[in-house]
Amino acid sequence: MTKVTVVIGAGSIGQAIARRVSAGKHVLLADLRQEAADAAAKVLSDAGFAVSTATVDVSSRESVHALVETATAIGDVTGVIHAAGVSPSQAPPALILHVDLYGTALVLEEFGNVIAKGGSCVVIASQSGHRLHALTPEQDAALATTPVEELLSLPMLQPDQVTDPLNAYQISKRGNALRVMAEAVRWAKRGARVNTISPGIIMTPLANDELTGPRAEGYRRMLELSPAGRAGTPDEVGTVGALLMGEDGAFITGSDFLMDGGVTASWFYGELAPK
Repeated sequence: MTKVTVVIGAGSIGQAIARRVSAGKHVLLADLRQEAADAAAKVLSDAGFAVSTATVDVSSRESVHALVETATAIGDVTGVIHAAGVSPSQAPPALILHVDLYGTALVLEEFGNVIAKGGSCVVIASQSGHRLHALTPEQDAALATTPVEELLSLPMLQPDQVTDPLNAYQISKRGNALRVMAEAVRWAKRGARVNTISPGIIMTPLANDELTGPRAEGYRRMLELSPAGRAGTPDEVGTVGALLMGEDGAFITGSDFLMDGGVTASWFYGELAPK
């Protein structure tokens, strides 16, 4: 039976992980934009991977379910790389919550229903989730376990509560890590694992949007005052993704891996700390 790696969000981080874990497997590249999926498919195909493409809107259950059916028609889904999302400079709060929070919960639910034994998933969250203030235990539990279709109805997510795109993004990414913890219990019943990676500023088109957007000054300051003193690369995220999805990571599930060059450390204990 063909083994399938599903990549949702055909950008450079998703590709970097896929290249490391998909030798001998079929790669199904899905993106909101067909042209993005096609461009990524050409790169991977030229590198010797068996590839097909699909379009998907992660904020639509019908669309995500259709992707699941496409993937399972190809073979056993042994890997899922969920790297789709929008950043604070790209969308208003409601859309960020719908795509980044609800969309991720939807992907985890739908693919958790079909993931093969021994399979694994990596969700790309963000360092931003680590800089959100502590939530109450009740809020944590709500983000982790509220049924998907009720998630956006939570009082804490209403427009009068979440008014800023960055706050929406932080809540979404914190929610991704919490959701993965809860889903890891369910995925284990199928013999599968799921984890999050929370990257810092990684040089991708999304990061370039931020570095030239309304928060550019803050982003440059983050890089300058971080312990690493630079941005990260998609390949560095790919290395961590390969660990989490491979046999060497077999004891790791329900975990979140912060890799931000020390930005969060500096935010709490260094020069980036809010005055």
